[in-house]
Amino acid sequence: MAKYQILTLNQISGHGLHRFPATRYIAGKAVEQPDAIILRSFDMHAMTIPASVRAIGRAGAGTNNIPVAEMSKRGVPVFNAPGANANAVKELVVAALLLASRNVIPALAYVASLDSAAPDLEKLIEDGKKKFAGVELPHRSLGIVGLGAIGSLVADTALKLGMKVIGFDPEITVDAAWRLPSSVRRAAGIEELLRQSDFVTLHVPLLPATRYLINDKRLAVMKHGAVLLNFARDALVDGDAVVAALRGHRLKCYVCDFPAARLLREPGVVALPHLGASTAEAEDNCAVMVVDQVREYLEHGTVANAVNFPNVDMPREAPYRVAIANANVPNMLGQISTAMARAGLNIHNMVNKSRGEMAYTLVDVDSAVDDAVIRAIAAIDGVLSVRAVPEAASL
Repeated sequence: MAKYQILTLNQISGHGLHRFPATRYIAGKAVEQPDAIILRSFDMHAMTIPASVRAIGRAGAGTNNIPVAEMSKRGVPVFNAPGANANAVKELVVAALLLASRNVIPALAYVASLDSAAPDLEKLIEDGKKKFAGVELPHRSLGIVGLGAIGSLVADTALKLGMKVIGFDPEITVDAAWRLPSSVRRAAGIEELLRQSDFVTLHVPLLPATRYLINDKRLAVMKHGAVLLNFARDALVDGDAVVAALRGHRLKCYVCDFPAARLLREPGVVALPHLGASTAEAEDNCAVMVVDQVREYLEHGTVANAVNFPNVDMPREAPYRVAIANANVPNMLGQISTAMARAGLNIHNMVNKSRGEMAYTLVDVDSAVDDAVIRAIAAIDGVLSVRAVPEAASL
């Protein structure tokens, strides 16, 4: 039996890689004709992605380092692991709230600057104590932009700390809405949230519509002395506008996970070296989740949590299966069915779903599908990729 070959472009948690059965998979950095690629932060935009690749799995949430549009044209799903690192990010956001509210970072810097041999050291310490007095979190307002897996966890923890929570997410899913604590007040718009929040934290993906979501105009409507937290994506925030707001004393503090050059050593900025998902548990969770998704796709054609494909799952009712990715245009199912009928194949079951311009079809048939049928389907205008999924009995 031929083995699947998996190329790893970063160090991937063994908890995930061990879920590839050694009898059917070869995984490593030296694979030349991979069936799939698993990565974390490696930038794939400059690499030549082999034609053999059928799936890409990102052991994390963001996929900016993957040429998703190019993969869509090739009919290759790009999987990620939404929510797998949510607890790790939530804990760091809560730590950031506490750091900012109690002025911990400037206080540490002050203490580090003291001369341990100074005769008036105790007086200097007491003087510093007055300078760095902070505020407590209960009854303060936290505005959360983005109420997905991370945002809902942050909301729940903030409520338990006694904070008032305001949320805004025009794209909230039904599942996310169910996870959200009932006491979170929904803002009608982002400006309303900014005007009413003592602290604002961002938890949305970086898209053309969210680039510089926080800019000079929106910083201008924030509460005087508010704190802005960004543990999502650097470009959600206009760094120059943040620096101007800090220097103008409108913004008290900017705590982020992205130490861009223009922010380094800027008073009022606390920049961490991208620690959001940097825990052993998060790395394990992301690897396990994405490996399972890639396996399900390779072995059964199932799609779950692909950023460019619809979710598709169909229980096997026949031993032979064909998976087809195609442009979401009229008469594709008719042409696919016709090609199979001409080959004498009886369709036992079929499911087709679409997502934007992409459609994906699984077809179960009662007899083996030879290469001629695959070539005939691949020749249909609009078909992006097609393959015979392994027989159920061989798995």
